[in-house]
Amino acid sequence: MPSRLLVLSNGHGEDLIALKVIEALQQRHPGLNVCVLPLVGEGQCFAAAEAAGALQRIGPRQRLPSGGFSNQSFSGLVQDLAAGLPQLSWGHLRTVRRWGRTHQPLLAVGDLLPLALAWSSGAPFAFIGTPKSDYTWRSGPGHNGLADGYHRCKGSEWDPWEWALMGSRRCRLVAVRDGLTARGLRRHGVPALAPGNPMMDGLETAALPAALASSRRLVLLCGSRLPEALRNFERLLSALQGLAPERDTLVLCPIGATPAPEQLSPLLRARGFLPVAVPGGSGADQAWRRGAMVLLLGRGCFPRWSGWGEIGLATAGTATEQLVGRGVPALSLPGPGPQFTLAFARRQSRLLGGAVQVCASPGEMSRRLRELLQDPATLGQLSRIGRRRMGSPGGSERLAALLERQLIAGGPG
Repeated sequence: MPSRLLVLSNGHGEDLIALKVIEALQQRHPGLNVCVLPLVGEGQCFAAAEAAGALQRIGPRQRLPSGGFSNQSFSGLVQDLAAGLPQLSWGHLRTVRRWGRTHQPLLAVGDLLPLALAWSSGAPFAFIGTPKSDYTWRSGPGHNGLADGYHRCKGSEWDPWEWALMGSRRCRLVAVRDGLTARGLRRHGVPALAPGNPMMDGLETAALPAALASSRRLVLLCGSRLPEALRNFERLLSALQGLAPERDTLVLCPIGATPAPEQLSPLLRARGFLPVAVPGGSGADQAWRRGAMVLLLGRGCFPRWSGWGEIGLATAGTATEQLVGRGVPALSLPGPGPQFTLAFARRQSRLLGGAVQVCASPGEMSRRLRELLQDPATLGQLSRIGRRRMGSPGGSERLAALLERQLIAGGPG
């Protein structure tokens, strides 16, 4: 049985999914030596696990100007090329090929890039396809005639060259995010499975503190990539300014390593918010008030706060999907990017069946927010759609069991 596993992941959301699967796999195989090669950014998601000795990051790492979204912007691609993308990619390929000579298995998490790298190793591998879903062209609001027609002709959002890589005799497992997408791949001879979505694992079900129960509760997600997150935070504050609530309204703003509260404080002061005492039981780092509205900032609070919201205001990727999966519908506000562009927001809305509604401006977001706060029937309907599209928790454990049986116990091949 192999004693080592290399995990490739290409993005922040993919890193989170990879980490959850690694944790579940190591519960089953405590002696498994896991190495991680983050293909986008520095893989900070893995830092705590690495410090605890659970895994090791290997290979070259570099933060690029586009934040990993050069495929959505020509200017982002040019900036990444100038910053050293070719050398970084060559380093990734060399790392994977060296690993392949040991004949130890690999796990690719993401889309074509990690899939192709895993295949190029010459070793056995498994693939968790995270970003693509046939829901984005089969249903949901909006319509993209050319792209939808292309996917309809194929019968899958995945492309023929991706089917070929997934169909390799060395590919021991293909797992995708939902049954609809798995059925589309099986029609092309790829034995894809949909064991569940690890993104819904590890989220807390903490009870709402009694002191907060009487307030309307919004969850504000500005994203984590700088400087985009700061620009998006300002635009979301503009939408809140148009709300003018008559009753107490709590805005929960969970943040990660970035942006820091110190970076957000000047933006809050500029919008008329003043610092106040943190409510008991909230777990917040800072509290700010403007009229009947209290905004809380809290590092690492998303697992708890995401279950307390009624509506989300979002310019984020993975966190928005997790929020909607917990039954909290959201309004999104696309900007200049590089990540949260109009195309990204529309695709996310279709993926989630309209449980995220795209707004063209802060003013439109304010108007839709007022309407939804007064329409519990629509909120309930969107909540059910979001839960159904994201699926129930437990995907990490089911994936770990499949990997144990089909990749780890299978040994080199």
